[in-house]
Amino acid sequence: MSASAALDKHEDGTHRAPLRILFVGTSYPSSPDDWKGLFIQRLVEALAQRRDMVLRLWLPPGDIPQGTVYAATARDAAWLQRLMDAGGIAHVLRNDKLAGLTRALQLLHRLRGAYRRSDCDLYHINWLQNALALPDDRKPLLVSVLGTDLQLLGLPGMRVLLRRVMRRRQVALCPNADWMVAPLKQAFGDIATVQAVPLGIDGSWYRIERAPPRGAPARWLAVTRLTAGKLGPLFEWCAPHFAGTQRELHLFGPRQEAIDVPGWVRYHGTATPTQLCREWFPSACGLLTLSRHAEGRPQVMLEAMAAGLPILASRLAAHTDIVAHARTGWLCDDPAGMADGIAAIEDPMRNQKMGNNARDWAKARIGDWDDCAGRYASLYHSLCGQPVR
Repeated sequence: MSASAALDKHEDGTHRAPLRILFVGTSYPSSPDDWKGLFIQRLVEALAQRRDMVLRLWLPPGDIPQGTVYAATARDAAWLQRLMDAGGIAHVLRNDKLAGLTRALQLLHRLRGAYRRSDCDLYHINWLQNALALPDDRKPLLVSVLGTDLQLLGLPGMRVLLRRVMRRRQVALCPNADWMVAPLKQAFGDIATVQAVPLGIDGSWYRIERAPPRGAPARWLAVTRLTAGKLGPLFEWCAPHFAGTQRELHLFGPRQEAIDVPGWVRYHGTATPTQLCREWFPSACGLLTLSRHAEGRPQVMLEAMAAGLPILASRLAAHTDIVAHARTGWLCDDPAGMADGIAAIEDPMRNQKMGNNARDWAKARIGDWDDCAGRYASLYHSLCGQPVR
């Protein structure tokens, strides 16, 4: 029986149809090797396994789970694919203001049509600004909020427009990290529930058995999009410790800006999660990130913790929300602090202890994608005034 036809029987003998969720996002993998929007795919797959809902998906084209309904029109799908090929809406807005504004208006126009066509019970929207096109239909709304969303709240009139959309409906704003709760409550706490909902972690990361080769040069990983903000001072701070030494820095990620990679950095381009999981994380000493970008809760850092891989990170709100200094990794503010972190994480006993602590934290606080789907399902039913099943 399909999810749309299934009815759940309750203790009083009555039956209730699954909730109809319109799930909206502008990022989704186009193929098994595509890294863009992979967390969206994992969440959709976990939600699709539940009997208490049926998903209508307004997403870029890709492999959607059985039992879901693809709600984008052919024209919408083609337009979304072109947006993905351009790097995504946030990337376009950052790098070309005029083109970004044009794309944003086109996106809202297409979303308006999708919202009006839908017969859903609840909207689940990824990226806060995608809610701007909602009609005044009083249907409940859940928004998954990422770090970029908060940056855009500073645009003139943005808060007023979003508050207008939220009025006269039940709303839950769900950042993926605790540090975003306070600013969201300040902006919308009087008209919306604000509750952090951590994303899940695929079970393959928890099953990694790390075994950095003893006596071999320490192998460090940096997994990031190549932009000035995401890299931060990575090359400058690392040069004294890696250039001309046996220590290795392996860099993975798409080059989204004209960034010159120094010759001592071993740049591999984009790697799939499977490659990182099987080939790189097991033998690495640590994960290194000195990002200055507006982060939510970086998924690669969660995966590293699940794998028991210590993290050396800049002291950013998104990083301090995850990394407990000297317990599950190391936080630094300057080159001297980074040097201390390298020394600490390269010590075999401290490395193992930090890694074990990190994995324990990930299991207890984050769990897997089924845990994440359960967190969202509870909020769906609450917003619709139904008991949780």
